[in-house]
Amino acid sequence: MKRQTSCADPFEADAISVDEAQKIITKKITPITESEKLDLRSCLNRYLAEDIYSPIDVPSHTNSAMDGYAIAGDDLPKKSAQSYPIIGTSYAGRPSSNTHKAGHVTRIMTGAVMPTGTDTVIMQEQVKVVDTLVVDTPSVLIKPEHKKGQNVRQAGEDIAKGCLVLSKGRQITPADLGILASLGIGELDVYRRPRVAFFSTGDELRSVGEILKEGEIYDSNRYTLFGMLKQQDVEITDMGVVRDTQESIHNAFVKASEFADIVITSGGVSVGDADYIKPTLKALGDTHFWKIAMKPGRPLTFGTLKTSSNEAKFFGLPGNPVAVMVTFLQFLKPAIHYLASGKIKLPLTFQANSSDNIRKRAGRTEFQRGIFKQNTDGTLTVKRTGKQGSGILTSMSIANCFIVLPEESTGVGKGDSVAIQPFHGIN
Repeated sequence: MKRQTSCADPFEADAISVDEAQKIITKKITPITESEKLDLRSCLNRYLAEDIYSPIDVPSHTNSAMDGYAIAGDDLPKKSAQSYPIIGTSYAGRPSSNTHKAGHVTRIMTGAVMPTGTDTVIMQEQVKVVDTLVVDTPSVLIKPEHKKGQNVRQAGEDIAKGCLVLSKGRQITPADLGILASLGIGELDVYRRPRVAFFSTGDELRSVGEILKEGEIYDSNRYTLFGMLKQQDVEITDMGVVRDTQESIHNAFVKASEFADIVITSGGVSVGDADYIKPTLKALGDTHFWKIAMKPGRPLTFGTLKTSSNEAKFFGLPGNPVAVMVTFLQFLKPAIHYLASGKIKLPLTFQANSSDNIRKRAGRTEFQRGIFKQNTDGTLTVKRTGKQGSGILTSMSIANCFIVLPEESTGVGKGDSVAIQPFHGIN
C-alpha cells in the first residue's frame, strides 16, 4: 500500500514554500491593461491607469498662512518695537487693491494673496493695534522678534505645476480625491475592476435557508469569500454550490473561465476519491502548484484555465473555513492587488512579544490566530486565540492577526519576539 501524505505530516518533499508560491503566482499573472474613464468621485479605491501631472501650482499664488499683517521682511524692526500704519486689507479671494508702501503693513487673512512688495506675515496675536494722529489710519506695534518670510505659503509649495502627483497603479484614497480636486481634475483613467468568480464544491453543502439533512452542513465558505472579495473592490460572481461530479465541475470551470480573471473554489483539492478539481484543471489548462508547506492551507492549487476567448487564473482553496481565510490573505489578496495595479503588495509583518509558549514542528510555515495589543510603553504583545484547528472559524472572528512561525522554527517561548501579520483594519 502506498501511504498518502496529509497535513499532519511535518514535511513533504513535493510541497513548495509560502515565499515560492507567492513568487510563482506573481510570475504567472498578467496585470490588467484595459481602462475606463470615470468621474472623480467614482474613482475612490480604483487603480490609476495613468500618471497624473499637475496642471497648476498649489497653492496657485503666494498667500498668508495666518490671519495677521503682511509686511516687507526688510522693514522688520531690528532693535526695538516699531509702529506701522495699516494701508488696506487683503481677503481670501479678494486681494487688496492698495499699493504696498515701505514702512507700512496690510491687514491680511488666511489664504489671501500676499500684496506685491510683501513677503512676511506677523500673526495678529503678536502685534498691538494703536491709534495714530491720522484719522481712520490705525497702526500696529511690532516687536523685533520676527523673521523674514515667516507665515507665508509660496505658490507651488505643496504641488508645483508639471510635477508628478500620482503614479499609475496607485489605489485612489480619499486624500487623493481632495488633491485631484484641488488641481481641477474631474475625470481619471482607471483600470477596470478584476472579475472574480467563485463556487464551493461538496454534496454535503447546503445554502443558507435550506433544511439540513443528516450529514449535511451549511456552506459558510462562500459567505466568507464574498466578504473578503467585497473588501478588494472587484466584480464578484457567486456561482453557488457545484455538485461533486466531474461533469458539473467541468461545466462550472468552463462557464467561469469564459469571463473571469480569477476563478476560486473551496474544497475538492485534496486526495479524496470524489475530488474532481485537479483532473478537470489538467484537462482545461495547467497546474502550477498544488501543495504548500504551510498550516493551515497545505492543499492549495494554483493553475491556469484556458478557453478560446479568455484565460483565467485558478485558485483551489482548501475546504476548512480557517484555511480558506489564511490562503486568501496570503495568496489571493496579493494576487488581486497585483492583477489590478501591476504592483506587488505582500502582507505587512511586525514583531511582537509572545504571551504564550508555542510549540511547532520544523518543515512548514504556520499561521496561528492571535490577538495583539499595544502596551503603555509602546511595545506589542500577542497571545493565541486558543484552539487552532482549521475548522474553528470563531478563532478568526476574535483574532486580529496571524502569529507567523517560519518553516525552520520549532516554536517560541513566552516573552520571545515573534512575527505577526495584522489583518483586521488592514485592506
